[in-house]
Amino acid sequence: MTDRRGRVRVRPSIDISALQAARGWPTERVFRGLAMVAALSIVALLIAVAVRLTAQSIAPWQKFGINFLFGTTWDVVNGIYGALPFVAGTLESSFLALLIAVPISLLTAIFLAELAPPWLAIPLTFLIELLAAIPSVVVGLWGVFVLSPLLRDTVEAAIVQRLGFIHVFSGPAFGIGLFSAGVILAIMILPTIVSISREVIVAVPMAQREAMLALGATKWETVRRAVLPYARSGIVGAIILGLGRALGETMAVTMVIGNKDVVPSRLFDQAQTIASKIATTFNEAQIGIQVDSLIGLGMILLAITIILNVIARLLVSRITRGSSAALSA
Repeated sequence: MTDRRGRVRVRPSIDISALQAARGWPTERVFRGLAMVAALSIVALLIAVAVRLTAQSIAPWQKFGINFLFGTTWDVVNGIYGALPFVAGTLESSFLALLIAVPISLLTAIFLAELAPPWLAIPLTFLIELLAAIPSVVVGLWGVFVLSPLLRDTVEAAIVQRLGFIHVFSGPAFGIGLFSAGVILAIMILPTIVSISREVIVAVPMAQREAMLALGATKWETVRRAVLPYARSGIVGAIILGLGRALGETMAVTMVIGNKDVVPSRLFDQAQTIASKIATTFNEAQIGIQVDSLIGLGMILLAITIILNVIARLLVSRITRGSSAALSA
């Protein structure tokens, strides 16, 4: 049909008012209610865990105060408990894993999404994702019997020989310690970072690439200036998910980190993480201040995870705003 000026007017095939009225149907109300309950239940579960851990860990905080967090002594006989060795071991091993895994993961994701032909990219993607399905205890056994001796005789020996005059890289290197735990964690978080980064890179609009190629850019320049800035926030999110996996990993780390209650100051020191300390001690712990202290370690780990995720969310939001402003300019 046409209007008074002769312009064609197309009657919409969908009655918008009918769709708006459909929101009042019982099915729609049930769906919205179930979705809201599912979302709120996750928040409620997190709050319940935090409240329970806090209630069960009051005793060590009352007895030791801030020294429970910054104390370096964990003495069951004398009843002295300090969490700093395990906090330091957790953070150092996790960030060491990121230092190793992020460059490899990002380059792998770029290769799978931008460079590899389909006959190679599809099976490689499947194999990398399959790596995430390997149980951590199996990875830990492989780390004890294969990876640790290999690192001790090759990488660690070379680092000590060439950089041993620096305290951080000084020996001795036994193959069991912080460095081996970092490598094991890097292997375990690789599939997460690679898979998510690849999906984010693939989701970049083809127009971004075509615009750069039309200006005479090379493949590397296209990836660096058009693809990666567009996918930056998603890549940061993938890295944070990998960090969350590294912070909470237990069995594989327990097998290769050495389980020594000291603050590691060298790359090859034996150490202990919060998760490994709880796993190796909780069953034999005596009810009382020792159990409460272990639960306090769990509360500290939860707090570290929440704080890092909040920082990551703020970082992603800032990067997203910066990328949007750059693209609009």
